[in-house]
Amino acid sequence: MDEPYYAPISPFSAGMRSKCPRCGRGKLFTGFLTTKDQCASCGLDFSFTDTGDGPAVFIILIVGFLVAGGALAVEISYHPPYWVHAVLWVPLILFLPLLLLRPFKAILIAIQYQHQAREGQLEK
Repeated sequence: MDEPYYAPISPFSAGMRSKCPRCGRGKLFTGFLTTKDQCASCGLDFSFTDTGDGPAVFIILIVGFLVAGGALAVEISYHPPYWVHAVLWVPLILFLPLLLLRPFKAILIAIQYQHQAREGQLEK
């Protein structure tokens, strides 16, 4: 088969832009987190994608570390009332995961593509 050559793309570059991991041009998602069936630019079939709960776990750990560390630092340094903590940390707890979830999912999909990870790949 005579497939066109696509220069290797960094999974982090493609993931942060939510682009196709093969060509770097086509969009990866149709909605917020729903992957397309295939790339509109190069025709890559996205049926191999299976990120599971991976992105959510990373985000829980990262956001939890940032918010808990920040709340602890603010409490030790300034001793503010509880409403100040609510005003500072509730918006971060709500919006930071939403900002990070899509790029993290796209990065994991790009890493799956780069390493040719497929379900049942060990069976020959």
